[in-house]
Amino acid sequence: MSTTHKAASCHSNAGGAVAPAGAPIVALVGAPNSGKSTLFNALTGAKAQTGNWPGTTVEVARGAWRLSTAHDCACAGTSECHCPHQAQAIDLIDFPGAYSLDPMSPDEELTRDMLIRHPVDERPDAVVVLVDATAVARGLNMALQVAEYPHRVVIALSKTDTAAARGITVDVRKLEKQLGMPVVTVNGRTRSGIAELERAVRAALATTKTTLRTSHDPDDRFRDVDAAVKAAVTRGPAATTATEKIDRFALHPVLGPILFLGVMWLVFQITTTVAAPLQDGLEAFILGPVSDAARAGLEKVGLGGGLVEGLLVDGFIGGVGTVLTFAPLMALMFICLAVLEDSGYMARAAVVTDRVMRAIGLPGKAFIPIIVGFGCNVPAIAATRVLAAPRQRILTALLIPFTSCSARLVVFLMLAQTFFPAHAGSAVFTMYVVSIALVVLTGLLLRHTLWRAMPAEALVIDLPSYQLPTARLALSVMWIRLRGFLRTAGGIIVSTVIVIWLLMAIPVGTDARIGEVAPQDSAYGTVARTIAPAFAPAGFDSWSLTGPLVTGFVAKEALISTWAQTYAVADVTDADPTEQAASPLASSIRADFEAASEGHALAAVWAYMLFLLSYTPCVATIAAQRREIGWRWTLFGFGVQLAFAWTLSVIAFQLLKLVL
Repeated sequence: MSTTHKAASCHSNAGGAVAPAGAPIVALVGAPNSGKSTLFNALTGAKAQTGNWPGTTVEVARGAWRLSTAHDCACAGTSECHCPHQAQAIDLIDFPGAYSLDPMSPDEELTRDMLIRHPVDERPDAVVVLVDATAVARGLNMALQVAEYPHRVVIALSKTDTAAARGITVDVRKLEKQLGMPVVTVNGRTRSGIAELERAVRAALATTKTTLRTSHDPDDRFRDVDAAVKAAVTRGPAATTATEKIDRFALHPVLGPILFLGVMWLVFQITTTVAAPLQDGLEAFILGPVSDAARAGLEKVGLGGGLVEGLLVDGFIGGVGTVLTFAPLMALMFICLAVLEDSGYMARAAVVTDRVMRAIGLPGKAFIPIIVGFGCNVPAIAATRVLAAPRQRILTALLIPFTSCSARLVVFLMLAQTFFPAHAGSAVFTMYVVSIALVVLTGLLLRHTLWRAMPAEALVIDLPSYQLPTARLALSVMWIRLRGFLRTAGGIIVSTVIVIWLLMAIPVGTDARIGEVAPQDSAYGTVARTIAPAFAPAGFDSWSLTGPLVTGFVAKEALISTWAQTYAVADVTDADPTEQAASPLASSIRADFEAASEGHALAAVWAYMLFLLSYTPCVATIAAQRREIGWRWTLFGFGVQLAFAWTLSVIAFQLLKLVL
């Protein structure tokens, strides 16, 4: 395989700058928490691509690393030097974290295959092995394994500042001499040592691929690692570090969970409170000045009113607006996760929650995206990337839609005030308790069916030292993830919003014009009347109650505005809950439930809220699932949730109508 072909062989489902065809390919490998991804982000900036490697479920990142240092020559650094100084682009690939080339997971298998299983001409042109200075022996094991095959190898020593705080110093020159491979120190967070790394990689690319070690005997390798450590690593007395002091609380069996809940509460507040004004402002801007300008422009060219205006303004612009309103929330969530990861706290959160999550076959880190789901399912599913194993990401992404997001909360509050005004708070709290129960029960069900042969994994995780997060890194990670979501999920969201608009605009069995039809006489109304009988056992066999569930597929809070349009009354989405309960809309909904349930309105509304809680999530969540776990698992979750929601609502109505 040619270098050009190799450069194009990694499929990516997110946009970003890539190195030009024919650029050298450099693999970045190393153990988890060695600073590998931080260094990758520092070298490629916010212009990386992420995507599954072809034929696998393993995600890698790749991007253009544009070198800027001069080629090594005798006159480098002088004014008379005429050596070539032009920058060179490298196709940098960040492979999943791996401790060795003896794979224990699909992620490590990919690293092994690319480095030693593929033909020599299909392997990377050079390999940068990142070695954590606080655990040199562990990192060198991987480096020496790579050197047992024909490769150009450069060792990048990271976290030397953390090692120094622990009384560990590494003599780079002695280590280099002992190993027979170039060694440089580098810090991706501060960008120090990058120039030296550039020179080392350039020099390596100018050489021929060589097998530096002829023996594949693990005992020989371990002896060489031990000799290198003894020659180059010095350990002195170390005082109690800040990390050790903080961990006395962060990992305490009682205080640890309390601290974790506090951190998650803060994240939840940021995603639901701080983002809300930004979302409302974007929505007002899209539905106000932007939509008004579009209508005025269409009016000038004689296309005002009718289908064209509706399709463009209510369909396309409304769909784009739906996507953009998620941007502030997603951005804040990605920043929060980047800060937690960069600070070192994410690993502690995994330890604290591991025991609870293992009950449903997930590691402790899975608790974080599930908690985030109570704010919004969309960034929560994107947050499953903190999980290493594909199975864990899939299971967590299937469970997250059962969490009661803030969009559902809007509807729950309105229905609770309408039907249980004296106990509205308790009713909403009950829905959150049911939501948690659904997550646990569904997790147990899936663990003992689809994944019954795969026991819960023991948690094996490095606890990195705490460090102050850098704004540059957090913003870079946020932008990469946000851009990837908008590019891949945005099209699905916009197209679905347009389809829903068309359903509500197309008349069926009436002479009304397209775009001027009453909801009950539209294709939307026809669909609603068709599916309504299926909900007779659940107590809400009414097109005006089932129809909003269709628009709820676009956004759950759209149920209230759909009801307002259906009953031809004012939308009370932004009204005070007490005002909502006393509104004409609330009266219409009460009458509708009373008639559909044949006098068992309270039982029917509980069944309705349970269905709303557990049925298919919004289109933005579907798009996020498709991006993270693929169409096959997304459609599987779609079907399971519909079946589960219907069954749960029917059982609830049939039981509750006996006592309510």
